[in-house]
Amino acid sequence: MNAYPIDISVKPEVEAFFDPATNTISYVVKDPSSNACAVIDSVMDIDYAAGRITYAHADAIIDYIRKNELKLEWIIETHVHADHLSAAPYIQQALGGKIGIGEKIMVVQETFGKIFNEGTEFQRDGSQFDALFKDGDTYSVGNMQAVAIYTPGHTPACMVHVMGDAAFVGDTLFMPDGGSARADFPGGDAATLYDSIQKVLALPDETRLFMCHDYGPNGRDIQWETTVAAEKEHNIHVGKGATKEQFVKFRTERDATLAMPKLIIPSLQVNMRAGEVPTDKDGRPMLKVPLNGL
Repeated sequence: MNAYPIDISVKPEVEAFFDPATNTISYVVKDPSSNACAVIDSVMDIDYAAGRITYAHADAIIDYIRKNELKLEWIIETHVHADHLSAAPYIQQALGGKIGIGEKIMVVQETFGKIFNEGTEFQRDGSQFDALFKDGDTYSVGNMQAVAIYTPGHTPACMVHVMGDAAFVGDTLFMPDGGSARADFPGGDAATLYDSIQKVLALPDETRLFMCHDYGPNGRDIQWETTVAAEKEHNIHVGKGATKEQFVKFRTERDATLAMPKLIIPSLQVNMRAGEVPTDKDGRPMLKVPLNGL
């Protein structure tokens, strides 16, 4: 039984936005008793080869919120993504709201601040974000209480956000036929990820789980919603009572075969800054490419 203050009688309205370029799913989550909403894991579009940033995905979210006359209160990052860029400040500028992430963002900033040779002007205290969540912290979206659950393993700063009967799991879990995310990034750990997944599986069976990514294993259509019960029974990496030892062996062996995400270099630089693109000494948007650093 989980020890978090969760009320699954509250059933938020969830609208999904799929980004085919990065296989990311972003969400607008509406409090069922008011017009308040939150955005989870937004995407900023980048043509990395051309060095061009655009905002079609974020604009679709903004248009949806405006069309439905919603009030944006929170822009949540489940973790510092390594495969897409956050559009949090762009959405905030248009609609307001607070940008929140787990407090262990400071660990990520310290690690990648060194890899990208950031100067002293780059703050490593999480101050780029409006809120830093600890395990068990609660916050409100209108009248709906949300709970942040610390789930490291994929990265040191991963958190699952539970709003009523809906949990937004980031990269902690994939759909049952997708298994789980890699644990070989700096600060990742397969054994820790297994323990974090058990926290998610301890939620009520009927809890709706919403994925951050889906890749359509074996050619099936893209999906992003499942339940705790379905994951416990059918997840190919942790279902049917798979042990920590089994999971760590599989995850470690599989991770050793995986290539780095195509957008990891721009994503980390932008996302550890809460979605702001770094600039050079003249104030021009600029990204670095560390050689042999990752």
